[in-house]
Amino acid sequence: MIQSETLELLEWHRLCQHLSTFAATKLGAIASLHLKIPASQAESEQLLAQTKEVYQLENRMTTGLSFEGVQDIGDSLERAELSGILAGDELLAIATTLAGARNLRRVIDNQEDLTVLTELVADLRTYPELEQEIHRCIDERGQVTDRASQKLGEIRTEVRKLRAQITQKLQNILHAKSSAVQEQIITQRGDHFVIPVKAPQKDAIPGIVHDTSTSGATLYIEPNSIVPLGNQLRQTLRREQVEEEAIRRMLTQQVAAVKVDLERLLAIVTTLDLATARARYSFWLGANPPRFINREDNEVITLRQLHHPLLVWQQQHEHGQAVVPVDLLISPHIRVVTITGPNTGGKTVTLKTLALAALMAKVGLFVPAREPVEIPWFEQVLADIGDEQSLQQSLSTFSGHIRRISRILNALSLGEQADINTQSLVLLDEVGAGTDPAEGSALAIALLQYLANHAQLTMATTHFGELKALKYDDQRFENASVEFDESTLSPTYRLLWGIPGRSNALAIALRLGLKPEVVEQAKTQVGGATDEINQVIAGLEAQRRSQETKAAEAQSLLQQAERLYKEVSAKSQALQEREKALRIDQEVAVQQAIAQAKGEIAQVIRRLQKGTPKAQDAQQATDALHQIAQQYQPQASLKPKVGFKPKVGDRVRISQFGQTAEVLTAPDEDGEFSVRFGMMKMTVKLEDIESLDGQKAEPVVKQKPAVVPQPEKPAPAIRTSRNTVDLRGKRVADAEIILDQAISEATGPIWIIHGHGTGKLRQGVHAFLHQHSRVSHHQPAEQVDGGSGVTIAHIK
Repeated sequence: MIQSETLELLEWHRLCQHLSTFAATKLGAIASLHLKIPASQAESEQLLAQTKEVYQLENRMTTGLSFEGVQDIGDSLERAELSGILAGDELLAIATTLAGARNLRRVIDNQEDLTVLTELVADLRTYPELEQEIHRCIDERGQVTDRASQKLGEIRTEVRKLRAQITQKLQNILHAKSSAVQEQIITQRGDHFVIPVKAPQKDAIPGIVHDTSTSGATLYIEPNSIVPLGNQLRQTLRREQVEEEAIRRMLTQQVAAVKVDLERLLAIVTTLDLATARARYSFWLGANPPRFINREDNEVITLRQLHHPLLVWQQQHEHGQAVVPVDLLISPHIRVVTITGPNTGGKTVTLKTLALAALMAKVGLFVPAREPVEIPWFEQVLADIGDEQSLQQSLSTFSGHIRRISRILNALSLGEQADINTQSLVLLDEVGAGTDPAEGSALAIALLQYLANHAQLTMATTHFGELKALKYDDQRFENASVEFDESTLSPTYRLLWGIPGRSNALAIALRLGLKPEVVEQAKTQVGGATDEINQVIAGLEAQRRSQETKAAEAQSLLQQAERLYKEVSAKSQALQEREKALRIDQEVAVQQAIAQAKGEIAQVIRRLQKGTPKAQDAQQATDALHQIAQQYQPQASLKPKVGFKPKVGDRVRISQFGQTAEVLTAPDEDGEFSVRFGMMKMTVKLEDIESLDGQKAEPVVKQKPAVVPQPEKPAPAIRTSRNTVDLRGKRVADAEIILDQAISEATGPIWIIHGHGTGKLRQGVHAFLHQHSRVSHHQPAEQVDGGSGVTIAHIK
């Protein structure tokens, strides 16, 4: 009982309503509204694994998981088992549900790393043959089709023939007796064909009167000449109904035969939809996956920037105030946390936020907090919260509090008998309030000490100063408070750890307009000890604000250092780009100099070509060429000699460091060997060293690997009538059955003719081949074999 009371106090049903809006099916929405809280940590971890994999899958896909076609067919299955006859639309709903479930399984099977979801849908049986039979017999409107049976087709042909005969005879009567007819129309009254006849001329068309107009001026008469045909038509229609009922009975029996599997299918699809709703709701909240911790292993409860999910919804959908997050970092030795501070400061919201976070983790939801989210798995979440801010809850009396706390203690006692006494979270709001302060304070102390021994974690709000001192007598207790801004005399809704809070009742009373002399008189009644305690608390708060200021300054310095690093990196990048530009300019200048030198050489050659060259002219031309060469040709660097082979004991120079070293080992086949310079040993390559006189080492020539002859490719498969399957004009469900049989009998590749059309058949064929275990791969056929209208499936 206390569990349901706790859920009511926490407004858990509202969270379930919010979750249900993210469900895709009616069954998923119902399951969300009646969310079952797991009884074991293993079940919670399984639900979390499902949520994580759906979250991961939907991040990969553009449209997310589709539950199109899935309907609530539970009542239809029950009626089928009781030998009832299902209607056409009920049978059609079963067929679409089978198709929707098959599509979900196909999407999940196409992913490689969704182990939990793959295991979930592994036992999913979708009965494509049943779906195919239903679609063959039932059309999109839920009506039985002519092709459902040969007998039904013949009956309907006879019905159409009789109706045509009746219509033709009535048309003849209308033309022949046009003066006696009110309007040239044929209508029906019940299942009889009639024509409107003027009342005074009813004898002109003898027959049976089936209806009269409101004014009495028109009679609706079935002429005697068509009465036999009408009787025959009604008999034929009755035969049609009997045959339709027989077809639907046959389909219903097929459904009843697999009822257990279809119920299992509904359960799996609902589980998948519920996991999808959890993932989508978690994404909307900006939540992160929790990790269940064991406090006995000295793990800390870590909930940073924790938001109340109902307040987040209220902010987004009801234009509520911005949600102020809380930070909960609770050491493993802490068993009781007492929260103090002024009213309306956020104490009760903190209790509810922690409780909802624990419950959300248990049911497989992500927690709206910053990563990492680490929280114990609580066997029980028990609360006594009187929330003045809830319209559904009034102020609880002291007796009401005591009765609820008694039920909490009884639940803990039952847990002790089941050996789960350390797995409970207890939340108490205004513990000990509503009675004499001295007795209430003593009762609250005794209660919290009892809970420290019998519950894993207790969080309580209070105004009693005596509870603040428990921390200094028992290390299992911790103080926290809600911050109060003395300058504005209003709460900030922030939670402060390690510092007990002040109620600030006198300051709030003065702000709300109470006479100053009354407030001053109250201060004298408070007493010096309380005033000293408040001064100590004020000093602690001032120290905390100073530390926060220093932390903010350190953060500012860190940001400044990061900004300077970015500026230096940008300047370094600019210098590199400038150096690159200078190299390009230098290359351009060299090319221009070469072109100019060629021009000057050409001028010298032209001077020699004019007239008869003399020895003096040739000498002058030679001198001019030498000058041009000295002016434009760069000094050629002396190429080092190649051919030096270092040996053990030789001294070599390491080019990279400009150091001389002694060779310790001979070069191996990769050109690497060991050297020593000073006290250090290192491995170098031949291209990194040179002799003391500047000779480069001779490189090592590796033997080329022997060429391995490639095996001859097998001869290509030949297309025949036996390995060709024609699916043109088939439905996807029909094609899958035909393909499955052809693949099971195939010993080599098969050619599948699906044509172009709308492309749906080709897509269905490719999807089926992709998930089939015997198909290694598939590809379009050559152009001469049909191109993209034909697919070749290669069999393993």
